[in-house]
Amino acid sequence: MDESHFKTLRELARDGAISQRELSRRMGLSLGKMNYIVNALLEKGYIKAMRFKNANNKIAYRYILTPQGVRTKMTQTYAFLRRKTEEYERLKQEIDALRMEQGKGQ
Repeated sequence: MDESHFKTLRELARDGAISQRELSRRMGLSLGKMNYIVNALLEKGYIKAMRFKNANNKIAYRYILTPQGVRTKMTQTYAFLRRKTEEYERLKQEIDALRMEQGKGQ
């Protein structure tokens, strides 16, 4: 699962009634890419799509995380946090080293 799939699961967990168009806007992805990601999540069984009528009298979908989707989201959240923490630590060390170099050169 890549980061865009993970972030889509997070967004759908927050708001299952969000449209793919709104999802694509929030995530900075094209509508076609968003459709591809949603369909991939549906195929893997991480989400279900249920039809309903929205206030504008159009047919829309509500996306619901399945139990497998919830487990995957939790696992991916842990892995994401671990990667970002490691990245933060590497950057912090690099910044500290640059500050020390800067201090020596003055």
